[in-house]
Amino acid sequence: MHVVKPQTVGLSSALRWRVRVGLGKTPGMRAIVITKPGGPDVLQLRDVARPEPSPGQVRVRIRASAVNRADLLQRAGNYPVPADAPQDIPGLEIAGEIEALGAGVTEWALGDRVFGLVGGGAYAEAVAVHARTLARMPANLDFVQAAAVPEAFVTAYDAMVTQGGLAAGDVVLVHAVGSGVGTAAVQIARAIGARSIGTARTQAKLGRAKELGIMAGVVPGGQAHHGPPLFADEVKALTGGRGADVVLDLVGGPYVPESLAALAVKGRLILVGLLAGARAEVDLGLLLRRRLRVFGTVMRSRPLEEKISAACMLDHVLSPLFASGSLAPTIDRVMPLEQAAEAHAYVASNEGFGKVVLTL
Repeated sequence: MHVVKPQTVGLSSALRWRVRVGLGKTPGMRAIVITKPGGPDVLQLRDVARPEPSPGQVRVRIRASAVNRADLLQRAGNYPVPADAPQDIPGLEIAGEIEALGAGVTEWALGDRVFGLVGGGAYAEAVAVHARTLARMPANLDFVQAAAVPEAFVTAYDAMVTQGGLAAGDVVLVHAVGSGVGTAAVQIARAIGARSIGTARTQAKLGRAKELGIMAGVVPGGQAHHGPPLFADEVKALTGGRGADVVLDLVGGPYVPESLAALAVKGRLILVGLLAGARAEVDLGLLLRRRLRVFGTVMRSRPLEEKISAACMLDHVLSPLFASGSLAPTIDRVMPLEQAAEAHAYVASNEGFGKVVLTL
């Protein structure tokens, strides 16, 4: 890196810092912008200003990102964006290289390969984020593979293990097992010595999930005639009548009462998504009799301290498992950033298995 040493008397502190790290005038960048709430067609590729890292931040040159359901909700105008994130550029996870350092950052160097979760702005060539919310990429992952990791695996581990207390010998029921979070959850359960049962809309997806480690799969009954999803009896039969210790529910709606019926005594239901709706009618007496616990979780709106904690978990707990080969990202397809609209339409179709990655 070429460092110039001009006279800096009279310059602002921000400009002196830019001169010191050799950045000069910051060029623009390409980004996918949500032009207005709506369908995939409202996504447009535009040239926008490249963000400057504030003190304590770094700028990451993004090499790959991935599409998440939250991106689709944000595009439709149904997912408020955190105040400190770009309001019109979607994207929650990144893999790339440190491109610039804000004042006071000492834990990273230019060129370091990093990945992690961001509040938004990942569908762009660069993003400025707090330095401690990133993790170092495992050496055996490329940028495409690394971009498929943060949201799925951090969400699954935090929900099942950190909050749900999943442990070796337990059984976890994973809904939407073919999703990014679902495929991550199955692998994490296997890695810690737990067993998993998956639900999906097709036997084809369950067959692929068995390759990842589920002990059994269930296509919820009742869907063919648009009735309520039924799976509790089958889950109990698969567990000798006991039920699951943990349910990871990415679906919500009518899945919730059936999930409660599928739980063992003292079981835990962790609600992560609401694909089937935000309302459900539940038997509160069942919660009392079986001493069940139900709680919801999100990652995007957490305070900075918790996001730093999530990055530490990615760095110190999950990354070693990727380095050893115990975990691996499940990638359905890879598409260039310019095809973000097509990627959104594909994710919305529910035909995929695993993650859709965007390259930059």
